[in-house]
Amino acid sequence: MVRPFLFVLAGAVALAGCNRAPEGAAPAAATAATPTTVATPVPASTHDFVPGIVGGDFAEHVRVLASDAFEGRAPGSPGEEKTVDYLVSQFKAMGLQPGNNGQWTQVVPMTETTANEDTTMRIVVKGKPHTLKFGDDMVIGTRSGQKHVAVADSDVVFVGYGVDAPEQHWNDYAGLDVKGKTVVILVNDPGFHANDPTLFEGRRMTWYGRWVYKFEEAARKGAAAALIVHDDAGASYGWDVVRGSWSGAQFDLRASDDPAPRLPVQGWISGAQAKALFADAGLDFDALRAAANKRGFKAVPLEAKASVTLDSTIIEKSSRNVIAKLPGTERPDEAVVYLAHWDHLGKHADEAGDNIYNGAIDNATGVAGILEIAGQFAKAPPKRSVLFLAVTLEESGLLGSKHYVAHPAVPLKDTVAAINIDAMSTFGPSKDIVVTGLGNSELDDVLKTIADKQGRTLHAEATPESGFYFRSDHFNFAKAGVPALYAEGGEDLVDGGAAAGRKAAEDYTANRYHKPADEFDAKWNLQGTMQDLDTLYEVGRVLADGTTWPNWRTGNPFRAARDASRPSASK
Repeated sequence: MVRPFLFVLAGAVALAGCNRAPEGAAPAAATAATPTTVATPVPASTHDFVPGIVGGDFAEHVRVLASDAFEGRAPGSPGEEKTVDYLVSQFKAMGLQPGNNGQWTQVVPMTETTANEDTTMRIVVKGKPHTLKFGDDMVIGTRSGQKHVAVADSDVVFVGYGVDAPEQHWNDYAGLDVKGKTVVILVNDPGFHANDPTLFEGRRMTWYGRWVYKFEEAARKGAAAALIVHDDAGASYGWDVVRGSWSGAQFDLRASDDPAPRLPVQGWISGAQAKALFADAGLDFDALRAAANKRGFKAVPLEAKASVTLDSTIIEKSSRNVIAKLPGTERPDEAVVYLAHWDHLGKHADEAGDNIYNGAIDNATGVAGILEIAGQFAKAPPKRSVLFLAVTLEESGLLGSKHYVAHPAVPLKDTVAAINIDAMSTFGPSKDIVVTGLGNSELDDVLKTIADKQGRTLHAEATPESGFYFRSDHFNFAKAGVPALYAEGGEDLVDGGAAAGRKAAEDYTANRYHKPADEFDAKWNLQGTMQDLDTLYEVGRVLADGTTWPNWRTGNPFRAARDASRPSASK
């Protein structure tokens, strides 16, 4: 995950939520039902849990989940077995029910694809050949699940930002047929590079600015390949991050399990290579990028042909989500979903010293959070059902939540909202609440009413141009139209103010984030953590006891999906 107020992460980990397997993570098991290693049972906890949101209970959950015995909770490892067993036992003890059609778990099939890094791409521009090397000039892969993919003599077309956004009155593909062609696309949104607040959301990245959208849209249009032109500012990370994150094993859902369209070949091209190609085509790249920032931009052919033969190693694997349900007393077919990812980076056997990536804050805290909220709901079941979803493979590209959204236990049209908890603050109470994607949906109004009573203010993430909203599990719900909230304790601490919050965040980032040192600490200040859990519980309680159907704000790209699924609620 990427914690949004930890703005110092922008360059180093800005690709969190991509398809890359965690470096050194334990491999997923061949099947979830029959792990390759038999896990030893987790010793029974001597802690006396009580119903409700309690600091001692929360701390015990984190202590257990982040213990060395769980080996960093890597999907497919003995740590997965222990994690799943622990979560199921806790939900059972609360009196909750299996949430997946009578089952506590949901198998998440996945594909591991590793591209041959000796691959080159040949682009002939006006008769002049260019050979692009993997890693240096481009990084490409396939999501097709095919071991062998070939693109031959594909026409190359520059399509600006590669956006088709009716509500923005913007279509870079207008009047264009790109079937079988290779499209070259700019990263981020028009408003970012133009620094124009009237275009999209200005410097704040929208869904249309994410590489995931751009590849999917190119696939919907029938392209054979898509290359995003890298630039440091637009991507919010350097080429070294692209090269490191897109090479090696890439995890994805199986193509047969994922409704999203897929390209035969997709990837990135360096800014320097793009400029050279455009120059040989007699085109000024910088001038074309400026033109692409204006409404009415028309795609430009490059008088070039692209060819590539891509061989990959394909391995089928799987992991599991855990799903618990508290049935509603009056409208059980409608549900509010709380979710948190249980997985982390596992045990790195090849590293000396402490080689267990315990993932205490990221994200044993989030899992402990939904357990505590579940216990609070169980004291007085609400009118609508509440699902508690602990998902796998977040660190490998939000795959567990993506699979759930494709195969929901409660239909998405009957899912009122999703509330995501990913890496809770343990720095003490704050005067503010960070809402990643503030202003996107009417869930903000529910949260604000509760925050006002607490004397806390809402504000957006520190670097909205980095697109943090699209980098945690709530995003898959949002993409499918379900209003999704991602909120957490802020930076302006009651004790020490914003300076203390920044110092604590920077210390965590430098010394513990995605490191073995992210371990449970009995000296954490959980006062703010408990307040944050109370806040998120209250949001869910309002929704679960109510009859309203919150929606996205007018103009939001996710609203169309919600309106289509619930046409009566859109009126």
